Amino acid sequence: METQFKNLLQVLDYFKNKETCISYLANSRWGETPTCPHCGNVGAYVTNRGFKCKAKECHKKFTVTTGTIFENTKISLRLWFAAMYLCTAHKKGVSSLQLSRDLNITQKTAWFILHRIREMLNSNQSEHLTGTVEIDETYVGGATKNKSNKKRRELAQTGAQYFSKTSVVAMVGRESGQVKTKVIKAGSVKHSDVLPLIQANVAENALIVTDSSTMYGSLKHSYRHEVVNHVNREYVRGAMHTNTIEGFFSQLKRGIYGIYHQVSPKHLHRYCNEFGYRYNTRKGTDIARFEDAVKNVNNVRLTYADLIS
Repeated sequence: METQFKNLLQVLDYFKNKETCISYLANSRWGETPTCPHCGNVGAYVTNRGFKCKAKECHKKFTVTTGTIFENTKISLRLWFAAMYLCTAHKKGVSSLQLSRDLNITQKTAWFILHRIREMLNSNQSEHLTGTVEIDETYVGGATKNKSNKKRRELAQTGAQYFSKTSVVAMVGRESGQVKTKVIKAGSVKHSDVLPLIQANVAENALIVTDSSTMYGSLKHSYRHEVVNHVNREYVRGAMHTNTIEGFFSQLKRGIYGIYHQVSPKHLHRYCNEFGYRYNTRKGTDIARFEDAVKNVNNVRLTYADLIS
């Protein structure tokens, strides 16, 4: 049956019982024939609790959630799907406090669910960006003057009061509209941080557009490189600008400031995954984005112990 829902109420009505959720997830993962998540063999026996691999070398039992972000979860798939819909449909995301109220679960559970969803929304695919590629960096974190006296003393003692923000480098293909992000470290970004990242994600024949930061100075030796000099108040020169990537950074920061209020450097890369995924699928419908997200649940495990370690 074709999925048809446009809001949270319709999502909950559609996934009204456990059988519907399991059938939907199985169809999304395997189609009509189950595939063993342990060995990859196509075909399985149906058991009273799930499936059993037909391959003689394997013969392991599995369920529709084995090898997915849902594995060993105590939360119903109905609530999982509702959380995935809200996370992917809301332009700036949804906080764990809001999700806990919407789904009547604890804030701790909602926080764990959202991080597992973000873990699977990694949109940094292996394909190189081509055409015109805008690259820029931003810094996420509160100003030192707004921190507590204790925190400011700690930063002053370590000499890190000017480098307490976390760096995020992002690249966007102007023609494809696809963005890739990378959380670098606390402090300013250097040439040695950026160059390997660009070489791994940008095609050699691409035209790179950046601001006048010195970290991009050596790009002219291996790429076609255009500079927009923001220091001299040059923001657009014909088709040369970094407005596209700055637009993505605006969404990222508005979401962090307005929805989450603060994020730790430890988890920042997952928030970048979330915003990058929504940005890359922005031209699709909420249904299409949800269905695509469900296809990403395979081979993504994030245990609570790993999350808080």
